[in-house]
Order: sequence, then structure tokens, then C-alpha cells
Amino acid sequence: MRTLVDGIKITDSALTQIVVRAAESVDGVKVLRPRRHLDIDLAAGDARVQVDVKVAYGHVLPDAARDVQQRVADALRQMLGVQIRSIDGSIEDVA
Repeated sequence: MRTLVDGIKITDSALTQIVVRAAESVDGVKVLRPRRHLDIDLAAGDARVQVDVKVAYGHVLPDAARDVQQRVADALRQMLGVQIRSIDGSIEDVA
């Protein structure tokens, strides 16, 4: 469980779901993730996320990566009210 602001807490699984759903809202993207959580760091009101994805064959990889970064950043800003330090990722597979 992580504390966002004074008295407000969020579980790792809820935080993971926010990131996964935002990333997978990009057409052709599927998040490759550990069973329980992603590498997400929330500290001092800002966030750093590491997300690994696979992208469906035929999609432009740089565009998909940029869209994942944007959607994850937007979701974290809107839902948690945090600033984004970085959204790092890698495309691990093309399927």
C-alpha cells in the first residue's frame, strides 16, 4: 500500500490496474507484467513507471510506445493527481 497524500492510500494492485488499463487502451498493445505489480515508484507527489509491452504486428512501434507513455501519464495525473517523472518502457515482443 502506498500513500499518495496525507491520509490517502492506494494498493499496489489498484495502481497496477490503472497503468495496465491505460497502456492497453492503445490499439494493438498488451502489457507484459509480473503477476502482482509493475515497477511503479511514487515519491514526493511524482511517479516513475516501467512498463513492458508487446505490440501487434503491423502497428508502428514508435507511435505505439509514445501513445502508451501519453495514456499512462494522463491516467496517473487524472486519477491520482501526481506529476510524472518518467514513463519508461520497452517493446518486448511483436505478435
